[in-house]
Amino acid sequence: MVERWDRIGRTAAYGAAASLVPYLVIKVSWVVGSLLGLLPVGRGFSLGGWLVLNTLTIGMAAAGITLGLALVRPWGMRIPGRLVGFVAWVGSGFLVSILPFLLVSALIHSASGSSGGSGSANGDAAMPGWEAVLLQCSFVGTGIGLAMALPAYLWRRWPHALRRPQRPRASPGPLWPAVTGTATGLAWLYWAAGGPLGIAHRDERPADWHVLVGVSACWALAACTAVPALIRNRSARLPYPLLLAVAWLGSGSMFAWSGWRLPATIYVAVAQPSDVSYPENVAVAVTLHVIAVVTGAGIIRALIRGDRGRRASVPDRGGQAAERV
Repeated sequence: MVERWDRIGRTAAYGAAASLVPYLVIKVSWVVGSLLGLLPVGRGFSLGGWLVLNTLTIGMAAAGITLGLALVRPWGMRIPGRLVGFVAWVGSGFLVSILPFLLVSALIHSASGSSGGSGSANGDAAMPGWEAVLLQCSFVGTGIGLAMALPAYLWRRWPHALRRPQRPRASPGPLWPAVTGTATGLAWLYWAAGGPLGIAHRDERPADWHVLVGVSACWALAACTAVPALIRNRSARLPYPLLLAVAWLGSGSMFAWSGWRLPATIYVAVAQPSDVSYPENVAVAVTLHVIAVVTGAGIIRALIRGDRGRRASVPDRGGQAAERV
């Protein structure tokens, strides 16, 4: 059974890498086309800002392709674990939010009879439909591929990380990430439900905005529910890998999406483009994004500290405590 799932994970890793190739090609074409004057600049962006944004996403796509290959190729086992873990954590955080967002948004637009919001979401309302489909397929394919490939990679490299510890940690670790993450998640959930406090432009909240904020809120609350059970090792009713996955994905979602939206919010507040504005009050939005980034980092740090403690207590073949971290 283990060998079968390992083969599936390896195939999924190649699929995840291949799925991002269309996204990478489209983003490169946007940059080259904008520089040559053949393609329009995205709505609300100057040429420089448009190039910077898409250059960043090109780098993210290249990192995603490299990550997919690293999860299956032999050289991936030689890359420093922290680097692989960080890239996988951030990438997973982006994808677990964007996948349900795309699904729910498609259902909403289908029910209302309007066209999808993919074009505006990417900054260019005139984006052809086939490009929007390719971009969405890239996200979906990469998300599904990494979801199957990453556990197989973790099992090959760090099999102990997916096992429940036999005894509670001597030092359970701080619970402040669960508190701050819960507060942030509840604030986002309040906005997603239509709450007016902290909203500067009440008429500029499209359905897509409500969906994305709601998805972010759900992942934040889910992660902060799993964290106390993990660091206290008190929940035997739920599978340990499931709790670990929820904390991993939820913290990655907070860190990745708020880390992405924080500079974008500041840019809109400073540049004040005439055709782009965010519904949220800038000060409130920036505060929540900063808290979310810090909380996501705090959760993953608590998980890593717990994993180090477990590795130090795992006996090796000679009966000695494993010293290597």
